[in-house]
Amino acid sequence: MKKALSLILALVMILALTACGSKTPADDGASDAGGDAAVTTTVLKIGHVEAEDRSVHRALLTFKDELEAKTEGRIEVQIFPNAELGGDEELCEAVAMGTIQMALPSTSVLTAYNERIGVLDMPYLFNDAQAAFDALDGELGEQIDEWIAGNGFVSLGYIYNGPRSTTNNVRPIYTPDDLAGLKMRVMSSPVFIAMYETLGANATPMSFSELYTGLQQNVVDGQENPPTLIYASGFQQVQKYLTMDAHVHNFLPILTNEAWLNSLSEADQAALKECCANFVKLQRETELSDNEDIVAKLEAEGMEINYLTDEQYQLFVDKVQPMYDQYKAEWGTEIFDLATSFNK
Repeated sequence: MKKALSLILALVMILALTACGSKTPADDGASDAGGDAAVTTTVLKIGHVEAEDRSVHRALLTFKDELEAKTEGRIEVQIFPNAELGGDEELCEAVAMGTIQMALPSTSVLTAYNERIGVLDMPYLFNDAQAAFDALDGELGEQIDEWIAGNGFVSLGYIYNGPRSTTNNVRPIYTPDDLAGLKMRVMSSPVFIAMYETLGANATPMSFSELYTGLQQNVVDGQENPPTLIYASGFQQVQKYLTMDAHVHNFLPILTNEAWLNSLSEADQAALKECCANFVKLQRETELSDNEDIVAKLEAEGMEINYLTDEQYQLFVDKVQPMYDQYKAEWGTEIFDLATSFNK
């Protein structure tokens, strides 16, 4: 009898624990508008490496509010900035595995899945930011979407990381000859390494997390990033010269776990995609506006800003043509023709 009673008590405890483990915020008494059914919440964890004062994070806060409102609490957005969940490579892996549901890495790291995505890293590919926007919102973006398919994630749009520009602590840069011999930190991207080597610099791959110290201790002479990221990272404290060459218009895909996306209802998938489109528009507008203000702040804090004339800019374009010859031979001319077709 005692044994039977013990078994009954054990079953009661297991059932109680199971009920507690499946509890959602709605189980605390919240219900849908009709009061008949509890709202089940799914968590959307988003990781990125940007500082909280940059356009990416600020626009994400608006995205969070909009998506949670549109889904009436069915999706709860949690944002992890400042590489809290790892660098770009780790974030891609986490999304693919479903550890997190969304990340905003640089398109450069997607070359690990298809090297032809490196076309976006090609220097002086687009005439301006708008041409790049049109390309990523059009057929070029669709092609990249196809290239990353089958890896556990999809892209729901491409936000703008700004016009990548060159800084250094040795001399102003007006021509490729001015880069000769400089140790330039680059991402671990074959295209970025080839770019600075072709321009005559010593390309030095280095983690972004190590870059400030590397500049401070003269391990490298310079680096390249968008002005807003330069300012947010405090590089103006350890770099003297900024050359506004806009050699690459850099993008971040809204990388989303495919299985998680497909698990959502049709209504919530539609809400998510609509909010992503709004996020892209707001973030790009904010980044472009911030860029103008930040350059003035960098100058006010002591950096010398170097602008290129059309003739000087063309010297850089001409200098990197051997890169185009090489990669067109490797990747085919079609992807280059597609990208440049958006230049007006």
